Amino acid sequence: MRKEDDSSLLPAELRAVEERARQSLDKAAAWGRFPTPVDDIVSAAKLRVAPKGLFDPERLLAYAKAKTAKVFFAVKTALSKILGLYDASEQIIHIDESVGLSKQKFLTLHETGHHELPAHRKIFTFFQDCEQTLSPDIAHQFEREANNFARYALFQGDSYLKLAADSPMSIKSPINLAKKFGSSNYASAREFARTNHRSCVVYVLEQIEFIPGRSASAAVRRIETSPSFEQYFGCPSDVLIDKEHALFPLLPIGRKMTRPTSLVYRDKNGDQHECLGEAFDTTHNILLLIYPVKALTAMSILVPAGYTTES
Repeated sequence: MRKEDDSSLLPAELRAVEERARQSLDKAAAWGRFPTPVDDIVSAAKLRVAPKGLFDPERLLAYAKAKTAKVFFAVKTALSKILGLYDASEQIIHIDESVGLSKQKFLTLHETGHHELPAHRKIFTFFQDCEQTLSPDIAHQFEREANNFARYALFQGDSYLKLAADSPMSIKSPINLAKKFGSSNYASAREFARTNHRSCVVYVLEQIEFIPGRSASAAVRRIETSPSFEQYFGCPSDVLIDKEHALFPLLPIGRKMTRPTSLVYRDKNGDQHECLGEAFDTTHNILLLIYPVKALTAMSILVPAGYTTES
């Protein structure tokens, strides 16, 4: 199932969030240090991360119960979804250590964003984060702001953008950059597409499903396009990659990676263009990177050839 938008902000809102993240990087003297020193950013914000073990269900409920009955109920009903908690009253962050280390870093910066963004700290003395976005509109907004704070801090402003610009157009590039910055492959692939000056698109898929009597398929989790790619044809709206889809040959079935594979895409005029597609199985998600063989021009607008491989 396609995930809802987790990062869009108005330009003025984004500038304000990024300025706070820039100040956090300044305070931690984090610029140019790799992987990004998340612990130093947290320390410079005068925050601390709780010792491991809070996310044992009994300890988590005991912690929440010590706050207020309302918080206790919220945590109890969302127990299986909680990944991070920011307690403004004690200036402490609690992170679910059962997720991967790279995801823990992003979550830690996300919670730090709640602390460093004034409106967040003022309105919520106890901020709860869940996999499922909270219902109030203000919570949606705060989640997107905290995500952008984490993005900017983790990828050190435009540092990632500059390194990606000098990297080959290859699925291996975001994987290598993930190692450098200390991010997950998932976050790095999204950043690679959304900040790249070249035309490309990244599909983040759920793991491949094998259903008896049907072909393999993978649900689309997210799609990130580079600015030029979106400018020419917008963002694809696919929800499933199956044998009828033009990108099906890219699925790394029984292998870790799919080598560059030629694909035919059509532009809005119906003209065909050759693209290359690659894939990487992170064990959590499938990452697809698709890009044109030749640079786009004002007359070259790439869109998938419907949802099928038919010409």
